[in-house]
This record gives sequence, C-alpha cells and structure tokens, in this order.
Amino acid sequence: MTPQESVNLYLPAAALGVVLLVKLPSLVRRWRTPMVCSVNAVIFFQAAAFFFSAPSTIVFVNRVTGIANFSALMVYCLLSAYACACRVLMENWREDARVAPRTRRRVRRWIWGHVVVAVLLVVCFTLGEAPVERQRDFETYYANTPFIREMVLLCLLACTAAAAAAAAACRKWARDIRRKCPERKSPAGGALHIGLSVLTLGFLTNVTYGVAKLVAVAGAWAGHDWEAINQVGMAFACLGTVLVAAGFLIPLVVPWLTARVFGPLCMLRALGPLRRAVRAGCDRDGRMRLTTPWYAGPGRRLTDRMTDIHDRMLELGAYCSEEVRAHAYARARRAGRTESESVATGLAAMVTAATDARARGVRADPAQGAAAIRALRAAEAEHHDLLVGISRALGDPAGLPAGPTARPAGLPVRADFAAGPERHSPGRSPAGPDGREVVEPPPGTPVTG
Repeated sequence: MTPQESVNLYLPAAALGVVLLVKLPSLVRRWRTPMVCSVNAVIFFQAAAFFFSAPSTIVFVNRVTGIANFSALMVYCLLSAYACACRVLMENWREDARVAPRTRRRVRRWIWGHVVVAVLLVVCFTLGEAPVERQRDFETYYANTPFIREMVLLCLLACTAAAAAAAAACRKWARDIRRKCPERKSPAGGALHIGLSVLTLGFLTNVTYGVAKLVAVAGAWAGHDWEAINQVGMAFACLGTVLVAAGFLIPLVVPWLTARVFGPLCMLRALGPLRRAVRAGCDRDGRMRLTTPWYAGPGRRLTDRMTDIHDRMLELGAYCSEEVRAHAYARARRAGRTESESVATGLAAMVTAATDARARGVRADPAQGAAAIRALRAAEAEHHDLLVGISRALGDPAGLPAGPTARPAGLPVRADFAAGPERHSPGRSPAGPDGREVVEPPPGTPVTG
C-alpha cells in the first residue's frame, strides 16, 4: 500500500463532498422534496464508498472492529445504498413522488429490494471465511471462496445495473430537453442539458468499472490473474465520480456565474459608450462622484455604474431636446427598426445632441429638458435594458439617423420642425418662405424679427 493509492480515492470523495456542501442549503430548505433528498443521497453514498475504499481507511476500520475485511462489507453495503439511491433518483425524475402513488410504490419497492440486498451481503459475509486482509484485490483473491463469491457478485451486479439505469435516464432527459423544451437556449436550460450529458458519461464510466470488476472475477474463476483489469476498473470509478460531481455542479454553478459574474461584466462593457458620452465635460465642476470599492464584485459595479449614468443623465437633462428624440425615433421607425431599437436610437440621438450643446457652452434651460426626461423615464419603465440599447446605439454612430442638433436655449422652436420631421430632408436646413435654406444662427446670436 502506498499513500498515493489512498489519495487517488480521497480526491473523488472530496470532490463529491464539495458538491454535497454546495447543495446542502437546498436540502435544508426542501428536505421534504423527494427529488432533493434523492440527489443528495446519491452524492453522499458515493462519496462515502470512495472514502472507505481507500487503503488507509480500510486498515483503520479493520483495526477498530477487529474483524479482517470488515471494511469490504461496509463498502459493499454503501455501494448497494448508492445503487438504491440512483434507482430512487430515476423514479423521482420521472414523476413527482409527492403526488404520484405509483411512483411512491416503485420507490418503496426499490428501497426494500436493496435492503434485502444489504441483508444478503451481511449473511454471505457471516457465512463465508475471509481471514486474510486484502486492501486492493478483495474481489479476485476471494473469487472462489464460498459465500464471499456470492457477496461480490451480488454487489457488482446491483451497482452496474443501477449505473446503467441512471445513464439511460439522464440520456433520455437530455434528449427530451433538446427536442421539446424551448427554454433550453437559456443559460439555465443549457446548463441543465450539459450537466445531464456529463452525468450520462459519468454513469457510463461507472458501468465500465462494474464490468471490469466482473471480468477480473471471471478470470479468477478460470484460473487467470487479471488483477490488472481490476485496477483499471478502479481508475474508471475515480473518473466516473469526478464526472458525476461535475454533472451535478454544472446546472447549479453555470446559472449563478451567468447571473452574478458574466452577465454583469457583459453589461458593464456594453454600457461603456453611454458612460463616456454622459461623462464628457462634466467632471470639471469638482463635485463628488460615486466611487466603487476595489473589492466590489461585478454586480455591485454594475449597480454603481447604472446609478452614475442615471445621475449624469439627469444633469444632462437641461440640454436635452424632446424634438431631437422624436425626430430620431420617427426616422428609425421609418427605417424598419423595432420599437425598442427605435426608442433607444431616439434617446441616443438626444444624448449626443445634448452633450454637443453642453460642450459648445449653450446656456442650459431646465424647462426644455423636462419633457425629454419624462420620455426617458417612461421608456425605462416599458423597455428592458434600455440603457444598454442606448449605449449600443451610441457605439454605432452610423446607425444614428441624421437629425437636428439640440437647439440653444432661448431659440424658439421653428414651426416647420415642430410640425414633424417630414417637412424637410435630413442633413439640410429647412427652407424659408422664399425657397432658400434658412441657416441656423450660431449659439448666442440674438434672434431678430
């Protein structure tokens, strides 16, 4: 026995223990739910089986009990319980045991059946003789020993059949999700499909473990030393455990990472153009701005970023023009854009014109921006992720329709522009009564009659 052999079994046990700790809060909250209990039972019994299969643990258990190879009986009972938990998990996946009497009856049959298996394992071990402690090759060493042989076969067949049934159920569920569920394209649906696929592979690897053990036992019956196949089967068992742990973790971790990490980071990046636009030229007044601690996570940073953008847009409201927004919105609708895209495009054009007016030193007029701010708040209440849409429109200047810039404070609204954007072509000043273009006066020029 080498320490590395024990470590190779402690690592998958630790991996399953981590999964069990992650799922523990759901077990505490929903301990009456059969599905939750079944999943946690599968993880617990498999982790316990690997822990007590390690050579170091085998020696410790045998020394404490004073019975040679008592640890083998313990491991076999744990494997039988693991096989029962897999069967029960498949039944609970198929139906809700709380409302389906047939499912409850099938679950009870599987439980009592594996209780009988565990009792038979104890009976076989009691009737058989295994005086020599075997830490790694118990199955092949006692393959021809009466009653111990039956104990080994009973356990291996039960575990292999349970793993095959679990693999088939996971594969069927993954196929049903891919074919019938439109929500599979969501992060949660995609993670569930991937997790089920990994679980299928993990349970199939456990089937390989059982088959390898049975082949090694059959070789011992024929007088061949196939212990190498037995050890290969143990390696497959470790790999299968890691895959099963990953399969249970993926549906839990991926949606959480998407909601708490990847989603906020993507939104932070998407809000970049809008943040740069509203910040342009507004930091010179020396006012205190919202700062985010360096240790803050993506969600906190996103909240602070959106709060900062809202505050700066309110400051920019005195330079905004509702007419610019309406003109850009109408142009975007005529260009065939969707309602949400048109609303974002109109607001992006309004922000662009307002920042330009502020940069040119136009006198602010809070009254003229009241309607624009009301339009912004109404659009935020109606359209999801409006700020992201505005930022994307700002990041694509070619997509912004050409329109009038924000009018300087104090200039009257021209009658032809107030009547609608179709009165003149984009990029040209409206025509006067004599047919010639009316040139916009520069900012600050007094208007004469």
